[in-house]
Amino acid sequence: MAHTYSISDLAKEFDLTTRAMRFYEDMGLLRPERTGPGGRSRVYSSRDRARLKLTLRAKRLGLSLVEAKDIIDMYDSPRDTAAQLEKFLLVLGTHQQQLEAQMKDLQANMDELKVHQREARALLAKSQRQKPKP
Repeated sequence: MAHTYSISDLAKEFDLTTRAMRFYEDMGLLRPERTGPGGRSRVYSSRDRARLKLTLRAKRLGLSLVEAKDIIDMYDSPRDTAAQLEKFLLVLGTHQQQLEAQMKDLQANMDELKVHQREARALLAKSQRQKPKP
């Protein structure tokens, strides 16, 4: 028999709230089986667990949930592996360009901050030298 998980099992394992789990379900990233009266209980499969793990990995990489879903869904479909990998590389390449642009902007901000720090230190030192001694 395949291993199954409750919403609280996976939420605890991945340090998520059950609300986040339900959001991922609403986004189509997870597809638990519904059981119990009115289908209120969720039963997650090993496949759902793997999809959750991939979703969280994609988030750590900075991908949107839509991008994560597109990539994860590619592996669920019986399409050509080469096409799937090309799409994956395209998404990662685009994201890499965005991160590099952000890093360039951050470096420019850091350089400007350092200039202001040097100027402020020089002004402070000058003002302290000019203070009359009591």
